[in-house]
Amino acid sequence: MGVTWAATALESGRYSAVERSSGARELAEHFNGLWSRGQGYLEVRLSGSEFPRLTLGFQGDQAVIHLFDDAERSSLLVGDGITPADAVVDVPIMDDLAVFSGDFVLTVDRAWALVRNFIQTGAPGELGEWCES
Repeated sequence: MGVTWAATALESGRYSAVERSSGARELAEHFNGLWSRGQGYLEVRLSGSEFPRLTLGFQGDQAVIHLFDDAERSSLLVGDGITPADAVVDVPIMDDLAVFSGDFVLTVDRAWALVRNFIQTGAPGELGEWCES
């Protein structure tokens, strides 16, 4: 299945809003390059549709996923318990570090598996519990 995505550039470490259309393999290769550097941000949607769109920001082994159902509404995926609810975590969102409570933090492994699932099914609602932000 084709995906359209934008991500932190491997060369500069800065977010590039220029979208690319590719297969899931090219996106996975780019993600793996970011993961090897320890942090990154990406936005993913299925080719041919603006929404839904998932974003994944991560630093170290901690990640946060946003779901954009449309231009006006976003939700955060409830975390997997890797981080205590009262802790705060910084993850990159585009070129800035954003602060999230531990309630919304997942392992990077889990987050990437969910993004892959979204690419295969196109159904973000099945990924877990969402909380409107």
